[in-house]
Amino acid sequence: MIITVFGLGFVGLTTALGFAQKGHKVYGYEINQKRVDTLNNKVLPFHEPELDDALIRHLNKNFFISNDLKSALLESDCVYYCVGTPYGENGQANLSYLFSAIDSTLNEIHDNKYRVLVTKSTIPPTTTKNKIIPYIENKGFKVGKDIGIANNPEFLREGHCWNDFINSDRIVLGVSDNKSKEMIMKLYEKFDCPLFTVSLNTAEFIKYLSNTFLATLISFSNEMSIIADTLGEINVSEAFKIFHLDKRWNGSDITSYMYPGCGYGGYCLPKDTNAIYALTKSKGFNAKILENVIWTNDNISKFIVNKITRTIEKKDKIGILGLSFKPGSDDVRDTAAARIIKELIQRGYTNIMVYDPIAMDDFKEIYDLDVEYVSKEDLIEKAEELVITTAWDEFKDIKQLTDKQIVDCRYML
Repeated sequence: MIITVFGLGFVGLTTALGFAQKGHKVYGYEINQKRVDTLNNKVLPFHEPELDDALIRHLNKNFFISNDLKSALLESDCVYYCVGTPYGENGQANLSYLFSAIDSTLNEIHDNKYRVLVTKSTIPPTTTKNKIIPYIENKGFKVGKDIGIANNPEFLREGHCWNDFINSDRIVLGVSDNKSKEMIMKLYEKFDCPLFTVSLNTAEFIKYLSNTFLATLISFSNEMSIIADTLGEINVSEAFKIFHLDKRWNGSDITSYMYPGCGYGGYCLPKDTNAIYALTKSKGFNAKILENVIWTNDNISKFIVNKITRTIEKKDKIGILGLSFKPGSDDVRDTAAARIIKELIQRGYTNIMVYDPIAMDDFKEIYDLDVEYVSKEDLIEKAEELVITTAWDEFKDIKQLTDKQIVDCRYML
């Protein structure tokens, strides 16, 4: 089959190259020209293991970055939307990029060919049914007759995107007509995993069910770490490691979320948890668990800064180790390190140096913070106190390199 993918970020590029790997012809469309130029040079614009090799394998063979959107759309059987749905008004999802991509599609397809428009971007439950379908039909297309509509949520982890797509543990398709269902199932016929076809609302809900659960585990763990600190004489990391040995979840990857740290960050968990909470509240139900999950995440930086400032004076130099929201990624969107640094600066601690193995350039570009960017060696030598904010493996032996005070916000030492 032939596919056009709108948006070549983490999700879109993985989707495009993943379908190419499975033998489909894929066109990628991206409005960010700098990203397009980078990809055309067979270089990833972000850190994502294995995806770089896939780009080299498939670019200009069965994956093409299109500068002729009309031709790509006319040739395609399915159109995938992998554009951003960031924070909008009152925390709800901003759908403007999605509707702009849909407009770009509808403006070009008037040839009576049946195509399926598939939303892979994360959108709140009821969005396809109550907003996308009416919008498309107001443009003169009859959904289920002239054009197909579906959603296909992604379950990708940054740092593991390629494997999570190629070796999916489940595929969820939200569909409302049989023709669309048959076409998308054909896309996935070479995938060896459970495939579920559900209602449009159900598919949208499953994505939020996953992300809000992970966010809840993180905030629960962080709140328990605050309780432990309040009560005193509790070894938090030891307690959680023993807690993980419970046979009901021992050996599961989910234990990485059942561990205290600096709060959840990155792109998905913050925006999706806020979006489903805001949407539900607008419908008249205040989801108290999610309200407190968000509150804990928003305020964990204050607790961490309290720990840092107990033993260091404002004139002293603080060394921040780690800027990405998690190890193995250069993604600094909504990263805990930025929240902690901002809180320190607000309290008058302005002598701050920072280090990260791969995320310093992106951090510097996104955050306008008065900090000094240095090597790990310079930070260890010059800082009076060290603060670990990202659990990079290279920080595990930090105690062997210095006897200075270390605030281990990730409980990794």
